[in-house]
Amino acid sequence: MRDALKPGQLDQLVGKFEDRTAVIGVIGLGYVGLPLSLRYSAVGFRVLGIDIDATKVGKLNAGASYIEHIAAGKVAGARERGFEATSDFARVAEADALIICVPTPLNVYREPDLSFVLGTMEAMLPHVRAGQVVSLESTTYPGTTEEELRPRLESRGLAVGEDVFLVFSPEREDPGNPDFETRTIPKVCGGSTEACLRAGLALYSPAIDRVVPVSSTRAAELTKLLENIHRAVNIGLVNEMKIIADKMEIDIHEVIRAAATKPFGFTPYYPGPGLGGHCIPIDPFYLTWKARQYGVHTRFIELAGEINRDMPQWVIGKVTDALNQRGRSVKDSRILVLGIAYKKDVEDMRESPSVELMERLRARGALVDYSDPHVPAFPKMREHSFELSSVALTPASIASYDVLLIATSHTAFDYELLRQHARLIIDTRGVYRERHPNVVKA
Repeated sequence: MRDALKPGQLDQLVGKFEDRTAVIGVIGLGYVGLPLSLRYSAVGFRVLGIDIDATKVGKLNAGASYIEHIAAGKVAGARERGFEATSDFARVAEADALIICVPTPLNVYREPDLSFVLGTMEAMLPHVRAGQVVSLESTTYPGTTEEELRPRLESRGLAVGEDVFLVFSPEREDPGNPDFETRTIPKVCGGSTEACLRAGLALYSPAIDRVVPVSSTRAAELTKLLENIHRAVNIGLVNEMKIIADKMEIDIHEVIRAAATKPFGFTPYYPGPGLGGHCIPIDPFYLTWKARQYGVHTRFIELAGEINRDMPQWVIGKVTDALNQRGRSVKDSRILVLGIAYKKDVEDMRESPSVELMERLRARGALVDYSDPHVPAFPKMREHSFELSSVALTPASIASYDVLLIATSHTAFDYELLRQHARLIIDTRGVYRERHPNVVKA
């Protein structure tokens, strides 16, 4: 890659990152953008956060947090150091770096939906100026940065690699994981040109312990997909193994624990009621969609996806069978779903399989409630609606339900209390190691 650089432009930008006088703009202040903003603030940068959600902006500017595992004190500290949130895209011009952290969901046809990314770019474009670096962190298919972002920047008369610098650096946040934080998770970065890569490395190096350069934005985009498809495929494997083990009356969790004692060549993955989160259920579709443009049928990936998508229905079958054996039907049964966040000990609801379980049970005539200490009221979601609040778990409330369905195994649940007072428990997470007459593993 060759760049005809304007004299000093790149050096000046890199220098701002090195001496921490650069203004860092983060667009999208969710589970990725907010921790990144706080990290840059903590190492001495002035940070400008941009989000279209006025409620989020107001809370952040008041020094409050809307993400459970991010303490309000961290936000308040950032505010004291000059962090500011806004919904005004005209302020894009103030920033030296523009880091895009917006959702990349699927549309109704399970195809990539880039509307948030492209909408953000269109809102930014009138205010983008020479001397800025633009970094996309949203997970997407290989080619998005070059095919969608670069032409839009160049339509403003800005030469990528000369006037502005374009990179892709995929987010790797794991909400609620106490073992890792933004600083300690290595950061992959690919640039549209060599100059772009240099700008990207200069941007991230002050805030991240290790930045990993790759040869192109396409390589960086595919890296992110490989990471998450690797997990999706292995989860699909253990979900299929779970069904086999169930038919053989073997506890798959016991088998996984035993296999995990092998010190080489095995990594434990665990089955569940379906895939959740902002990446694992979605990313395989981004790659399979793009692969079709190259005449490639991603059979292995798609098979794992089919198995994982069938898990909620398999769980519903276990609920139905367990009730039938006790002389009841799903219709008119009172069912309490335990845990509606997509993973334990967080409040994150994105793509949670618990919600699909609730909808499937409700469609079959069940009377569905939920209990989740991290989600006191069912939130507004784009595709799901329940007018419910979390049920407090007491001996009386537990005993009042026909079924307790453990969908997310939060640490806060008292599983012995549940076992003692529940009529029937469907355990999709392997919480109970011993056999109990009122516990059915699913």
